Amino acid sequence: MSIWHLKFLDTLSKKMVFGFILIIAVGTILLSLPAATRTGQGTPLIDVLFTAASATCITGLTVVNTAAHWSVFGQLVILGMAEVGALGYMTFAVLLFNLIRRHRHMGLSTQLMVKESLNLENLSDTKSVMKYVVQLSAIFQLGGVALLAVDFIPRFGWRHGLYVSVYHSVMSFCNAGFDVFGNSLMAFRDDTYVILVTIVLIVGGGLGFLVWRDVLLYHERHRLSLNSKLTLVTTGTLFVVGFLALLVTEGNLACIPGNPTWINRVVNTLFLSVTPRTAGIVTLPTESLHAGSIFLLMILMFVGGTPGSTAGGIKTTTFGVLMLQSIAQLRGKDDVEFSHRRFSQANISRALLLVFLASIVITVATLILTQTEKIPRGYGLEYIVFEVLSAFGTVGLSLGLTPHLSVIGKLIIILLMFIGRVGIFTSLYSLSKRQTKVSRIRYPEENVLIG
Repeated sequence: MSIWHLKFLDTLSKKMVFGFILIIAVGTILLSLPAATRTGQGTPLIDVLFTAASATCITGLTVVNTAAHWSVFGQLVILGMAEVGALGYMTFAVLLFNLIRRHRHMGLSTQLMVKESLNLENLSDTKSVMKYVVQLSAIFQLGGVALLAVDFIPRFGWRHGLYVSVYHSVMSFCNAGFDVFGNSLMAFRDDTYVILVTIVLIVGGGLGFLVWRDVLLYHERHRLSLNSKLTLVTTGTLFVVGFLALLVTEGNLACIPGNPTWINRVVNTLFLSVTPRTAGIVTLPTESLHAGSIFLLMILMFVGGTPGSTAGGIKTTTFGVLMLQSIAQLRGKDDVEFSHRRFSQANISRALLLVFLASIVITVATLILTQTEKIPRGYGLEYIVFEVLSAFGTVGLSLGLTPHLSVIGKLIIILLMFIGRVGIFTSLYSLSKRQTKVSRIRYPEENVLIG
């Protein structure tokens, strides 16, 4: 990587990081207004900051109940921050510039910002992909509103039914996890239709815009990129394995009260395997799940969704590359191959570094929270680890720790949500003053004992 590229990447990363900080700051100011709460009274600054960060980082962890605490104005502010955080502030900035015709041509700096945000390979793709992102997002969210309105309007009336349809559609597609029902989708666990529509919206947002473009243009190109193939295979495998494993660990959701039909149990189990991919919406209390299910959710939260999507985590492609690399090593092969292509060593090294850094961040955060937070009787270390993984993966699921976090705990979770959204590499680039040093000396090679 050239010195010019590194310097530009440093500048780009700082713009992205400070851009998200600016959005959080604006949201904090707006949510601090008395009009943002139902009582007309202010909210503690740390809680406002936590909510603004959670919305912008499309996580969904909340220290106050969204439906009960925030007014319609406050809820709309949260909705706006989630939308901006999901699609990227740079996409909205460029769209605004085009609308007001202040710039006839997108500058190189702005194109690079969008390229990095959406994980593009070629700089020339930024304009077309940015337009595609907006159009695809609008189609998914408006389609979700129409489908949900069929159920919600007869249930709540035109005004409130349309409002909750818009809110739930946006939050599901953005994988944000906020809700205006007061208890997520727990009141709808018997409504198979709403659950299925929500699954489609979650998968739509978490699959990634570039993957959707490849899939929708397949009839013209008759091919998929290696990134899309790996994403689809890894995502499908995680869905199937997660679904089957949860059927075993939860006894096909025998914990659901009443006598639900087998179709409803299957759909709820499928939803449970989808929501930890950074959606944060639940149909039954997470704390009611068995230990095996909680462990499975932790793994799925750590993996997350697809690069260039509304999801967090280490991403499916990273997980896929490392799985293929492990299989290749076990077979004694030097090359890591998939779909008649070979991954570069730099690609594999980047994936390994990402997982290592993510593990360090999660470990340090967990260690700090074990000292600042109180674990209630009946729980163990999973009470904290689950929250840490949920924040880092921008998921929004919780075993009940979030409302009881100390000030230090809230700050740690805010930092985790921020790192999880902007990415570890982007965060490090923005903080470091990295310079390329070309070494003219290579020392003799020697091996050490491994394992």
